[in-house]
Amino acid sequence: MSAFSPIVQSRDMRQLGINPNHWYVVARSSEVTSKPVGVVLWKQAIALYRDSEGQIHALEDRCPHRQVKLSHGQVVGNELECAYHGWRFNSLGECAAVPYLAANQKLPNCTIRRYPVKEQDGFIWLFPGDVKPSIEPLGLPEWEHLNYIATVSVINCNAHYSYLIENLMDMYHGHLHQDLQAWAEAVLQDIDEDDHRVDAHYTAQSYYKIDKIWSISQLFFPALRRLHPEPLDVSYVYPHWVSTLGKDFKIYCLLCPVSETQTKAYLIHFTSLNAFWRLHKLPMWFRRFIKDSLFGAAQKLLDGLVVQDVQMIEEEQQAYLQNCERRNYELNRALVSVQRLMRSQVERLG
Repeated sequence: MSAFSPIVQSRDMRQLGINPNHWYVVARSSEVTSKPVGVVLWKQAIALYRDSEGQIHALEDRCPHRQVKLSHGQVVGNELECAYHGWRFNSLGECAAVPYLAANQKLPNCTIRRYPVKEQDGFIWLFPGDVKPSIEPLGLPEWEHLNYIATVSVINCNAHYSYLIENLMDMYHGHLHQDLQAWAEAVLQDIDEDDHRVDAHYTAQSYYKIDKIWSISQLFFPALRRLHPEPLDVSYVYPHWVSTLGKDFKIYCLLCPVSETQTKAYLIHFTSLNAFWRLHKLPMWFRRFIKDSLFGAAQKLLDGLVVQDVQMIEEEQQAYLQNCERRNYELNRALVSVQRLMRSQVERLG
């Protein structure tokens, strides 16, 4: 059975597998340098590395010689070398060299799995399915756009990925965040859904309005924030999440489910500078300088939100493990929709 085989028959959300025929994010581009990096995507260990030309490759993270991790080794030219005995593997997963091979010996006929991988919008996207990819990774057009300032926070939580998605789709939990929250008084208006996504449309009171150059300071000084109505849209575009708050903020959560009780994700917050029309007339190099200089401007805010959310998500997971029969009383119908989508994505593989 494949490492990515879902638990198709289970109706228990907290035991649900993933649909591997999608692109998942396994690392930031900056995390993969000249040294190989080991990652885990739904119980499958994978080694990421760059070849001599800087191209990203992904191989099963094991040397078939003694089953140790290839990510402990090093990159030699365009090949990944095992730290234990120096066996080397090319980007197809084939054994390419053994340093002590005798003249009368042939290279071992062993091959490890290679994965389709792409470097796009500052992240490493991996396709774990056994079929040829028929879709593209979710785009982040704001990543390179000079009108958007990015902040990235890493989410590591000891919980099933469904808890994280439900947290992100439920805008009523703004009550948790108090001084860190960007919105208040969320009200669910309507839901659109199909086989691939759920769009929940809320109205809310936003604490931020980026319409003057000094208004960026609202990110740092809570006293400057003023409530005003804004549309708040959240979308589960399987397997990732996207949100927009008015015209000023766009947030993505790119998932890397690790196991039934562990999830990694990257939360990317974009602050728009579209309101500053004078800025758009400045030289491109200066606008790039502004964008790069302000990278991470919302780090304290974003990290604070993540800490609070992760605590709640992990408590949910622990409560489930202690008594999986205990019933939840859910009033937000958006969560019913996302649970239906998670199940349908996995069960269509059966």
